[in-house]
Amino acid sequence: MAPNVCSADPSSDSQLPMPKDLSGLFVPSMRGPVKSAFKSVMGNPTLAMINMAGGVPHPDTFPILRLQATVRAPSASETAGESAVVLEKSTASQTTESLDELLQYGDGCGVDSYCRFLHKHTQRAHNPPYSGWGVIASCGNTDAIGKAVSLFCQPGDSILVERWTFPGTLSSLRAAGVHPVPVALDSEGMVAEDLDRVCNAWSGSTPLRAVYLVPTGQNPTGATMSMARRKNIYAVAQKHNLAIIEDDPYYFLQLPQYGSCADAGESPDSLLPSLLSLDTDGRVIRLDSFSKILAPNLRCGWITAPRYILDKLQIINETTTLQPSGVSQGLISRMLNDAWGMDGWDAHLRQLRATYARRRDLFVQMVERHLSGLVDYAVPAAGMFLWMKIRFSPAAQADPASMPRLLEAMKKCGVMMAPGMPFSSTGPSSSDHYLRAAFALVDVG
Repeated sequence: MAPNVCSADPSSDSQLPMPKDLSGLFVPSMRGPVKSAFKSVMGNPTLAMINMAGGVPHPDTFPILRLQATVRAPSASETAGESAVVLEKSTASQTTESLDELLQYGDGCGVDSYCRFLHKHTQRAHNPPYSGWGVIASCGNTDAIGKAVSLFCQPGDSILVERWTFPGTLSSLRAAGVHPVPVALDSEGMVAEDLDRVCNAWSGSTPLRAVYLVPTGQNPTGATMSMARRKNIYAVAQKHNLAIIEDDPYYFLQLPQYGSCADAGESPDSLLPSLLSLDTDGRVIRLDSFSKILAPNLRCGWITAPRYILDKLQIINETTTLQPSGVSQGLISRMLNDAWGMDGWDAHLRQLRATYARRRDLFVQMVERHLSGLVDYAVPAAGMFLWMKIRFSPAAQADPASMPRLLEAMKKCGVMMAPGMPFSSTGPSSSDHYLRAAFALVDVG
């Protein structure tokens, strides 16, 4: 195997401009050279070395000799078109490391074959328009969010977020002592004009350095930014010199228009461009995850950013999670590199879009049939959520017990939806009469 790199071949994008240096936005502890003294001396030992430097167990003591998973072909039924993904103890495949290597300590970048596949995938899907970018492994986007935010925010700092946003992000910010600054949302996600207004009016004790957003199938509202909106958001970030944390786990769950006859399994080339694909400055830290497109408890994802930012994230990894489970990375790598290949991966993503399009359409039909006149909503163009505003009477709107009573009544009927309150970046309010319905898990056929 080639030596592990957080960022693949630097010669492949040498004709593109270099990213702007945003290191001035880093918190003080991340500025300048920040390295693990021990790892700086050790480097990255291989199995071929006589390694007496680290507290590394001998692979002969590993009791797991062989792992095999049966993988369904992307276009096959549940019982047909299966293939075996095998990890052998001391034998690497042409593409994937041996089980001994996967079970051993790694560096903060991730398993080499895993990262190389994701670099190739990112190049094909997003084609970042600058040189010097790469990918690094994460334990999913919740892990990645906290690490990306910590580059730009320390306790007492503030970060721009959507008015309604992922509760995991809000919890992570609270734990870090970072204050969310809400920006208005509409049917296309974060409003660029309001982002500009908030930045212009900012009078906090520390500057705003970063904006966090979910541009596709936004959680919880299901909103998806148009191409024009993405360009406008990026222009505002350039104007105010903001880093953009693009949390995009639903990117490959973009769906055709509701009620149309369009093929839900459209090719990746027809998807809306990501913010990363518009990033001429290198100011986007893009977060991707396998949680919504393979399986959540694999706990595997990846971050795409300029290499100098990945260097900082590698240090954070080395002092926290190190990297995702080597077994998870190895299974994913062997499946994507050998069992499926890039064509099979594309077919799997098309199949996912077709599946979720059917679920969304059936769910919306049921809402039209059973909740007409009771809720307001917009049909999502991506993701797995329907965001509904309850049409309470004026008296019920004024009653702070209305939502708790509704939730209790739903529970008694055996139905659970998420109330809007945990998603609010402005704090709880008795006037937040919203429900988020996730149509991904419910059998609606």
